[in-house]
Amino acid sequence: MSRIRTTGSAIALLLALVVLAFAFTGCGSGSKPAPTGGTYKIGAVLSTSNQSAPLGQPEQNALLLLEKQINAKGGINGNKVKFIIEDDASDPASATVAINKLITQDKVLAVIGSSSTGATLAMVPTAEKDKVTLVCCAAGTKITDPVNPYIFRTPPTDSMALTKVLEYLKNNLKVTKVAVLHDANAFGTGGADELVAKAPSYGITVVSRQQYNSTDTDMTAQLTKIQQANPQALVVWGTNPGPSSIAKNMQTLGMKIPYIGSHGIANQSFISLAGPAANGVVFPGGRLLIPSTIPAGSPWATAVADFSKAYQAEYNAPINSFAAHGYDAGNIILDAIKTAGADPAAIRDQVEKTKDFAGVDGVYTYTTKDHNGLTTNDLIMIKIDNGKWVEAK
Repeated sequence: MSRIRTTGSAIALLLALVVLAFAFTGCGSGSKPAPTGGTYKIGAVLSTSNQSAPLGQPEQNALLLLEKQINAKGGINGNKVKFIIEDDASDPASATVAINKLITQDKVLAVIGSSSTGATLAMVPTAEKDKVTLVCCAAGTKITDPVNPYIFRTPPTDSMALTKVLEYLKNNLKVTKVAVLHDANAFGTGGADELVAKAPSYGITVVSRQQYNSTDTDMTAQLTKIQQANPQALVVWGTNPGPSSIAKNMQTLGMKIPYIGSHGIANQSFISLAGPAANGVVFPGGRLLIPSTIPAGSPWATAVADFSKAYQAEYNAPINSFAAHGYDAGNIILDAIKTAGADPAAIRDQVEKTKDFAGVDGVYTYTTKDHNGLTTNDLIMIKIDNGKWVEAK
């Protein structure tokens, strides 16, 4: 009898140890084990080369700065932070390969990226299939409309930016006829489609729609067709270098109508590439570019000031919207990890619970019905005046 009781006790003890082991490893909940080596690994797919490099390079700089800052403070939950960054070379197919590598080989907890709308849309099916949170740095409205449980963004959407543009055209310039010249890629086409659809509700007619390829450097032919339609303003929807070439082409042709750009030119690269032709160009951009437009003393103002100081010290360059996109994406994920730990499912849930998070681009609040985070109030219209950004009036 005694032997039987002892054996039963041993079995009970063994079962208890097994249950305890499952509880600590998380195997019973379907979560992944904690990262080895005391490191939280977050993936990033960014366009650090080719045509979208003006977007991806500052995003990468911001993430490397954030990694340095966090680890200098002891990391998160006692673990170091590592951003594993892959270059998609501004190519959607390469972005798909990169996110698969990050998830299957590097075992990252979440992914940031990509820089362009096309590359991001190519990554979405993988993030959804593998149930890994993707916080993107691209603005295309289609990325988060309709809402996908695993996809979030940090920049303002095309829809938000176009609302500011149309309000400016109607209320400030008081025009009724415009032309649109856009990149043939996903970002440019999506923005132009939305402009054409929304313009009539503002009393505006799109009298000419032309497009160009991302690698084109001379849009004189398209601009000549636009001149023939006699618009009162031109909306250019794309990211550098195309928009800078258009500004110079317009100057050469002697076109005097207002040039309204997209939020894709919200960096110094446009000014550097366009030169004097950049002066007078107006575009929607984040308030971070003109900090005086942010409520003084607010957490948002503090976030912008702190990031600006640190970025300038690290790279000897001013911040721009794209650096802000990357920095905010990294911080939002790390804030979720503080609570969720190394559980990808819990990280997704925590990101969706983000509320009143003061980033650099604005103050983020996600919900089950909104994975954009920002509103049109986080944007202003900006004018380039003697190579400097000023608020457009």
